[in-house]
Amino acid sequence: MKLSEAGVLLDPTPLPLELGYERFDNGVLHVAVRTDMHGCTGEMFEWWFRFRPNTQQYIWWHPIDHIFSDWIVGKPDTHVGSTHVVEEEFTGLPAEKLSIQFRDATEFFERGAYAKAREARAVSAAVCARVGLSHTPQKDASGAVLGSRLLHIGRDAPWGLVLRSHFYLGEDLPGLGMSAAQIAEIFPDKFGRALLMHCYNEFTFLSQFMPSLYIGENRDSLKIETPW
Repeated sequence: MKLSEAGVLLDPTPLPLELGYERFDNGVLHVAVRTDMHGCTGEMFEWWFRFRPNTQQYIWWHPIDHIFSDWIVGKPDTHVGSTHVVEEEFTGLPAEKLSIQFRDATEFFERGAYAKAREARAVSAAVCARVGLSHTPQKDASGAVLGSRLLHIGRDAPWGLVLRSHFYLGEDLPGLGMSAAQIAEIFPDKFGRALLMHCYNEFTFLSQFMPSLYIGENRDSLKIETPW
């Protein structure tokens, strides 16, 4: 599934590739991960990115792989417009410095179809971003980070959140003149496998503490009933 075909993520129907990776002819590496986040909701998931975890909280998110977290802050009521500056390992591979620039979901999905999916609750969370290697990645004339893409699309279920994560590694590199072989050297298959495991693990870790943290941080605005 190429990035141009990502609109199918707005439909909960299972896809041919829900968990795995594939290499396109131009060298771009697509990684797909599904994580079942029990006890979580789409509102909690989007809130986590508005919460902007610091380094200690980022380490909670993945105690093994996560190293450093900082934010170039956008608007306080949304994750869109913020840039997350991180350092992390990927399942045993050397640490990477990344800049994750959060963008509006309608950059990746047709506006009407996205609105319809949100209204129908087929989508309850969307966290989408451009990702560049290093803390000072290359940008285009509009200030958009060049490199890769990530899409986290969630759907509420009776037991929690169904999270689909899709990564397009090197998405911009063909347009910058890089060959398929050069892109595969930057993002080899082993990186795809490592990212798949990393993503599944980090969101499984997150599901263990995010509901309690969300309730604690928002208790004044939430109606919380005790079980007795």
